Amino acid sequence: MSKRFKKLSHTIYECKYHIVICPKYRFRIFADKIAEYTRQQIYILCRQKGLVEILELNIQKDHIHMVMWIPLKYSISAVMGFLKGKLSLRLFQTYEQLGKRYWGRHLWARGYCLSTVGLNEQQIREYVKWQEKREKEIEKKQLNMFK
Repeated sequence: MSKRFKKLSHTIYECKYHIVICPKYRFRIFADKIAEYTRQQIYILCRQKGLVEILELNIQKDHIHMVMWIPLKYSISAVMGFLKGKLSLRLFQTYEQLGKRYWGRHLWARGYCLSTVGLNEQQIREYVKWQEKREKEIEKKQLNMFK
């Protein structure tokens, strides 16, 4: 058995997913302290779900990219429901100003984007890392327009 696969009692598997979640209305809320707090909480919450592992995580101001290893014993929708639900509760509790922007305490847009990671895992992981670099370049160009 290769290290590439993980094992449950009766199953050998490799289930990796590229997942993107967005806050409602694509508000640019993940900046500075909120972004770092969100990063910490995502890792903490994934450790609570046994065997769920974050391989790559990139938090942009208006969305979050994750490459995750999710074992077969969990449905993806159950993991995402847990993650989005607990994360929104913790964010509203810690950052009260979010409650003013998101009346009704609905932080996340409905659903999420999901793609499976197969043989092109490295390419997808590099894409997730590249997103942050691209965003910074765009912001730099926009700031230069006003100088």
